[in-house]
Amino acid sequence: MAAERQLLLSERDTQEGTLVAVCDPDILGETFEGEDVSLTVSEEFYDGEPADPDTVAASLARCSTANLVGETAVGLAVEEGFVDEANVMDLDGTRHAQLLWL
Repeated sequence: MAAERQLLLSERDTQEGTLVAVCDPDILGETFEGEDVSLTVSEEFYDGEPADPDTVAASLARCSTANLVGETAVGLAVEEGFVDEANVMDLDGTRHAQLLWL
């Protein structure tokens, strides 16, 4: 896999199931503002293991909920059919999406 396709992947077990956080490595620690929303890509929540797209897709397929931030992370979720493009938020030029399986 090309380096630009590497992502940071974190998985946590919660009472509601597996929570997955995925972000582009270059935005870790950044804060993005939207009209009514502020998102900090905190190391505490988003820092995880480097992962390739196949690993991230497998994690998204088995999670209960996911938070994704960054062009590559959200783009992968859209490409793989986990997130509809119409539901992607733009925060200060950075893409953000949430996934919840019902």
